[in-house]
Amino acid sequence: MTELLLPPALIYIVGALLVPLLPGRIKSIYLLILPVAAFLVLLNTPAAAVLHFDFLGFELVPFQIDRLSLVFAYIYLLISLIGTIYTLHFKSDLEKVSGLLYAGSALGVVFAGDLFSFFVFWEMLTVTALALIWARRTRESQAAGFRYLMVHVFGGLVLLAGIVMYIDEQQSIALGHIGLTSPATYLIFLGMGINAAWPLLHTWLTDAYPEATVGGAVLLSAFTTKTAVYALARTYPGTEALIWIGAVMAIFPLFYAMIENDLRRVLSYSLINPVGFMMVGIGIGTELSINGAAAYAFVHILYKSLLFMAMGAVLYRTGTAKATGLGGLHRSMPWTALFCVIGAASIAFPLTGGFVSKSMIIDAAAHHHLALIWLTLLFGAAGVFLTSGLRICHAAFFGKDRGDRVEEAPGNMLFAMGLAASSCILIGVFPKFLYQILPYPVDFEPYTAAHIVTQLQLLLFATLAFTLLIRAGIYPAAQRAVNLDADWFYRKGGRLFYLGADKFFNTLNRTAEQLFIKKIAGTLAGFTRQGPAHLAWLVLNPLWQVSLGREERQRRKAALYRSFTTGTMGLAPMAVLIAFILGLIFLIGN
Repeated sequence: MTELLLPPALIYIVGALLVPLLPGRIKSIYLLILPVAAFLVLLNTPAAAVLHFDFLGFELVPFQIDRLSLVFAYIYLLISLIGTIYTLHFKSDLEKVSGLLYAGSALGVVFAGDLFSFFVFWEMLTVTALALIWARRTRESQAAGFRYLMVHVFGGLVLLAGIVMYIDEQQSIALGHIGLTSPATYLIFLGMGINAAWPLLHTWLTDAYPEATVGGAVLLSAFTTKTAVYALARTYPGTEALIWIGAVMAIFPLFYAMIENDLRRVLSYSLINPVGFMMVGIGIGTELSINGAAAYAFVHILYKSLLFMAMGAVLYRTGTAKATGLGGLHRSMPWTALFCVIGAASIAFPLTGGFVSKSMIIDAAAHHHLALIWLTLLFGAAGVFLTSGLRICHAAFFGKDRGDRVEEAPGNMLFAMGLAASSCILIGVFPKFLYQILPYPVDFEPYTAAHIVTQLQLLLFATLAFTLLIRAGIYPAAQRAVNLDADWFYRKGGRLFYLGADKFFNTLNRTAEQLFIKKIAGTLAGFTRQGPAHLAWLVLNPLWQVSLGREERQRRKAALYRSFTTGTMGLAPMAVLIAFILGLIFLIGN
């Protein structure tokens, strides 16, 4: 360690601890200064800087910089600033502190250079995200938080087991390319996949995110899954399994998003689709595809956060985010509606960030002649625009007017949404701003005739299909219902396991109680209580048989037992008993 380095994660984590100590306006200014200060520190940190020290024979690297980590760090800093602006008018210190710690944990993960530091920050993500869910203080958020915790504790244990086995194999804790080569690497792969919301492991996301606070959902949409994307890009690039996992992720959540009533849950389901695109990019493993995954993660954080901010503003003003209770809000919340439309367009329309990043992954699939994957990604691109873009905008702002007349979102919320929306457009118009920070040199031109025509055909067809389905009354109507997902199996399975464990172990406990406590322990207690009297009787009875009659012997026996039980034994029986015991000890000793 040759120079003093200040990791941005440390600024967030230490800075968060001071928030409750500050008064109102000073606190707001301080919250805005923290991400700006962290960004300036990062800009002035030398390229390829490394902070390392020895610990128990291993080299800990809690902070190191390369181009892959910088892409994620820049967007994390930007979205934490936007999220801070968005929540300035909220008074909850728990939410503000948790948000800073959550962002700091994500920064810690992307700059970690060893598996130990990586795991510590990875687990901090779980704890701080949980606080953002519970900060809403409703029965639903409490239950969702517990389920979130159980899933991520399981994922953390799987990851930890893999890391311990991997360190034992490699005799090193360095974080780098791992690949699928042994049981340890498969466990690490699975542990990361849980945070990436892989198919059948995804329900923690769609269960918990809609129950978080208004501002918490914005941050949740940005950090956990994208941190998993970063981790997989760091450790498993070129792993073919990720291509097929990503292809499934790009398709299956769209069907749930089409029928879900809670619009924040619609956004949660549709969040899985872009992560699937990123999985495909990482799985292909070329410079173009890794660049595409990193670029799309950057842009997706912006536009998905924008959509969550728009729905959060709706929830804040109307008290609901259910499609069945919304409609026609463009009349009373025009600016929020405009920003929501920009967020929807940013999914893939030309002149937006989604267009200049997503097409890199689609092109990478085409270059590798992955025809089925290419078609799947095209379908997924159109489908997510329909569900996460058109349906959200229509259900909340442009659908049937339900007569709600509410105030526009607060000024700080609008400013945050405007900042995210302008960033999406700026990247779309000037993609080189994004391309120049990607991990590898970029040789890609997004605005070709083929790209533009193909993407516009898909998006305009999706718009036409949505319009016709709505007009014809064929599109699934929003209903107040609970849609069954993969978590049904482990929720029911968990309940059955609990009942089975209850029946087996409590039956075993009752049996053990009857046998050991009431039978054996009772017998031992009785023997302990009557034992000395029995022993004295065995010694005295032969003497009494010679000198006493039968009735007198019975009378003296009863008196002997009574005296031992009440502790009033006479001197003569006590002396005989002591002499007998001493004699036994003498004989045994010899």
